[in-house]
Amino acid sequence: MTKNKDINIIARKSALGKKSLYISNYDSSLLYAISRKEKREELGINPINLPFFGVDSWNHYEVSWLNNKGKPCVGIAHIIYDCSSPKIIESKSFKLYFNSFNNTKFESATELENIIKNDVEKYIDAPVFIEIHPLNSNKLPLIQNTFSGESIDSLDIECSHYDLEPSFLTTSNEIITETLCSDLLKSNCLVTYQPDWGSIQINYSGNKINREGLLKYLVSFRNHNEFHEQCIERIFMDILRHCKPSKLTVYGRYTRRGGLDINPYRSTEKASFNGENIRLSRQ
Repeated sequence: MTKNKDINIIARKSALGKKSLYISNYDSSLLYAISRKEKREELGINPINLPFFGVDSWNHYEVSWLNNKGKPCVGIAHIIYDCSSPKIIESKSFKLYFNSFNNTKFESATELENIIKNDVEKYIDAPVFIEIHPLNSNKLPLIQNTFSGESIDSLDIECSHYDLEPSFLTTSNEIITETLCSDLLKSNCLVTYQPDWGSIQINYSGNKINREGLLKYLVSFRNHNEFHEQCIERIFMDILRHCKPSKLTVYGRYTRRGGLDINPYRSTEKASFNGENIRLSRQ
């Protein structure tokens, strides 16, 4: 009942699932923040003492504004904030917010960066990193076909379960360190039920995870309804509980919607997120 209540609140207060008026003049009130607390408590995560470190890394490929002479400028934005932030930005509101720059004049990309940084920080109550790069920049996302690691997608498994099933996760007695990846992750938006397509990289040390079971587990997200960040945290927690690795990193990169891709990274290791801003070919 509480779960449905939370979904209804998001649906009522946010722009999700509604016909939207696209405003082309700067308006910070278009942003909508969602608390991480409720979903994390549902997953058995203590919001005050997180079992992981990490970030949410976003790329926005449809950034445009006007210079002082009214000439349009375009760029690609990279936004990062820590997973310890108490709130996240709902992605459709981010899209509408960025669209409000389209007919707004700014002195420079730096001025725009500072405005976005200040606005988002107020909504999520946490520090935000943002850079807007011109299309000829050498800092644009580096394109690679797939995640590095060993893909498990070629495994000849039979799938008939498309509702979340963590019991597929099992291990053997062999101790190993390996990096596995898959492009078969698909879930649905928590509110609109639109499909979200993602690739995932799992690096761990510990008892060897049964690869067939892992792939069947990832496939079982196919009809599951959660936001990107919540899905990656759920995968992290399920592997941690069922497979008990000594080290674990789960990194998801999702295909873009409305010009935005969202890429959550969660790890038992405190080392700062060192993933250069790659972009998989499907993104």
